[in-house]
Amino acid sequence: MPKERVQKKSRQHAEVQKQGINFNKEFGQHILKNPLVVNSMVEKAALRPTDVVLEIGPGTGNMTVKLLEKVKKVNACEIDPRLVAELQKRVMGTPYQSKLHVIVGDVIKTDLPFFDVCVANMPYQISSPFVFKLLLHRPFFRCAVLMFQREFAQRLVAKPGDKLYCRLSVNTQLLARVDHLMKVGKNNFRPPPKVESSVVRIEPRNPPPPINFQEWDGLVRICFSRKNKTIGASFRFTKVLDMLEKNYRVHCSLNNIPIPPEFDVKTKVNEILTSKEYDSKRPRQMDIDDFLGLLNCFNSAGFHFS
Repeated sequence: MPKERVQKKSRQHAEVQKQGINFNKEFGQHILKNPLVVNSMVEKAALRPTDVVLEIGPGTGNMTVKLLEKVKKVNACEIDPRLVAELQKRVMGTPYQSKLHVIVGDVIKTDLPFFDVCVANMPYQISSPFVFKLLLHRPFFRCAVLMFQREFAQRLVAKPGDKLYCRLSVNTQLLARVDHLMKVGKNNFRPPPKVESSVVRIEPRNPPPPINFQEWDGLVRICFSRKNKTIGASFRFTKVLDMLEKNYRVHCSLNNIPIPPEFDVKTKVNEILTSKEYDSKRPRQMDIDDFLGLLNCFNSAGFHFS
């Protein structure tokens, strides 16, 4: 290893040791140290004095303290007991102590408490499952201001035709309005991550679209399995056709609908796709209305995806 890199690593290690904490890479621990970024995230959340805030991965509490200054209560979910102790020590004996409730554990496996706003510097490895846990949470929250890895944030806001437009983009934008707020360089963290970051604002659509999300996701998953291929090509796989036929037969059985002797799933699916010219479309160019229309065509013909 070159001498400069060794010296740099040594300086980083010394800085961490000074804090008395060895940060755990397994938990994605990168503490946001720049107060300007912290203040900007808190400001963009447009908090009210009556708000209950959910914070994920509070770390040593740099953002938590700023949140406690502005709101009624902060529910902070932290998986690392060492950081829980640091956070509690930081507010002990202050007016904020009674306003902080710490939930110890993995947020993906934990039932979320009531909250009005979520503000967090997310552990990047749980970004996707957390976004959907958040969007399917009830009762509705007002908004979330979240820090993600730059590329993940770009996928959240990508539009049809963009290089990063994908299943994540479609699913998120079905359930919420997503805006990119700002870019954050890696040197704003301790220790610095290997990637650049971005902050996004997520506002759930209330009321949500009147569809079964599991079924919607089943359709979108098939479409984006080969996002550069046509929709017709994605639906010609034997595995997909077998799943659709099985679900169709269950649907007919539950609704006392006789299945014609000449029924052929491949022919039927082809009819659905060509009737509205979906067969030649590519998922990377389709917007949410296109996918809703495709789902409606399949549902009207008795086909389901969940």
